[in-house]
Amino acid sequence: MRYEELTIEGRNAVLEAFRSGKTIDKLFVLDGCQDGPVRTITREARKHDTIVNFVTKERLDQLSETKKHQGVIAFAAAYEYAQVEDMLKIAEEKGEPPFLLFLDNIEDPHNLGAIIRTANLAGAHGVVIPKRRAVGLTATVAKTSAGAINYTPVAKVANLSNTMKELKKKGMWFVCADMDGTVMYDLDLRGAIGLVIGSEGEGVSKLVKENCDFTAAIPMAGNIDSLNASVAAGVLAYEIVRQRM
Repeated sequence: MRYEELTIEGRNAVLEAFRSGKTIDKLFVLDGCQDGPVRTITREARKHDTIVNFVTKERLDQLSETKKHQGVIAFAAAYEYAQVEDMLKIAEEKGEPPFLLFLDNIEDPHNLGAIIRTANLAGAHGVVIPKRRAVGLTATVAKTSAGAINYTPVAKVANLSNTMKELKKKGMWFVCADMDGTVMYDLDLRGAIGLVIGSEGEGVSKLVKENCDFTAAIPMAGNIDSLNASVAAGVLAYEIVRQRM
């Protein structure tokens, strides 16, 4: 189900958006503003685990389309998020072991869009992203995915590590991209698998990596030591495809 990407401005409009159940990716609040209505809005945001950013008036004015933001601007998701359980059900219906991509700290919408596109073409059953320190389903992500966002579900979870632990109880195992890991051709990447990709700058965070069963390195022969996150996801995803075939 598709949603139009929305910039929601004004205290009443933002509060009603939260109370109506609309998926809000980010909330921007005027720094230092702590009156009753604003406290109510930030309380609703935290209840829904929405990222709250306290910014200057100049920043709000830059983000505002109406210039009548009243100190609060919210950004709603362009598309509806799925649940991880939905992805497992898709795999079960296809008679396939689950194949999910977990993205840790991917903040570039072009990278996320490209990874969703790759996930679709590689036959992955879904993409999982964290609620914090990550880009959401914006219009740019949708455009970059070249339509794949309409077919490949994306789930947004409060904690990647906890989600991974729960899936391990259901028989999944996890491999993350890491240049210090085992060469990917030497790993058995079949079965119910979660492929974990980190950001270009920081890679996979320590806690998430600790919950992975293996680390996979992509062989490199050039003068630099890292690939773009979406390219790394593509290389590893297709090694999984190759082994599954």
